[in-house]
Amino acid sequence: MAHDHDAHELEDHDRGLSHDLPALLSRRRALALFGGAGLAAALAGCGVSGGDDGATGSTAAGNGAGAAPAASGSSSGPGIPEETAGPYPGDGSNGVNVLTESGIVRSDITRSFGSASGVAKGVPLTVKLKVLDTGNGSAGLKGAAVYLWHCDIDGRYSLYSEGVTEENYLRGVQETGGDGSVTFTSIYPAAYSGRWPHIHFEVYPSLDAATTASGKLRTSQLALPEATCRQVYATDGYSQSLQNLAQTSLETDMVFSDGYSLQLAKLTGSVADGFTATLNVPV
Repeated sequence: MAHDHDAHELEDHDRGLSHDLPALLSRRRALALFGGAGLAAALAGCGVSGGDDGATGSTAAGNGAGAAPAASGSSSGPGIPEETAGPYPGDGSNGVNVLTESGIVRSDITRSFGSASGVAKGVPLTVKLKVLDTGNGSAGLKGAAVYLWHCDIDGRYSLYSEGVTEENYLRGVQETGGDGSVTFTSIYPAAYSGRWPHIHFEVYPSLDAATTASGKLRTSQLALPEATCRQVYATDGYSQSLQNLAQTSLETDMVFSDGYSLQLAKLTGSVADGFTATLNVPV
């Protein structure tokens, strides 16, 4: 059964409005001149309620309204929105710092490393991110680094959640190649109560910066399309996720409610063969 985040844990997941408001407001700089009524509406958007993100398709998703461009295309305009890292970052900002540990630089994040031996189970998911340099015509940013993490099939975060505090799976760092790309082998994360299915990541200027948790360029989150989520959550082990998914939407999620066009990944594949999520990450 999927991990049921209690009220306290949910509140802590994004550390409440006092923690999230700066990050959310940073995304709204273009709307900095809106009036009091607009601010009230923006704050109301931090709530969570049921809904439908309108995604369609079975083998490829993320091309509906608000969808992100394919990762193979060039990106222009603003950088990907700055978001909260939540309470389970593992980067030293809230307790444990896994970034300084030997073994964190890896592509396959399904297994714990070091003295831990846990293996994350679930539908296979390959995550391909392409970091783009907005200060250089959105060319691929070579030699940068991405730290990526997300919850497991039960909605638990390694290092923090009960039962997996001694594990460090579903966390890893990769250096970008010549075209700015990184690839992670993982599993499809759960949908836990109160949040749309998502993946956290941080972008650093170099591998050395990432493994010392310094000089971070961007913290953001990747959103997963509804159509693919429904396919995955209909399989064994994800039943609670299917129920949780029905209680929220991209439009009402506390992080994505103000827009997700740059954060909704394109998904291809199948439950049998696994899925691949691709996303451009302009910074």
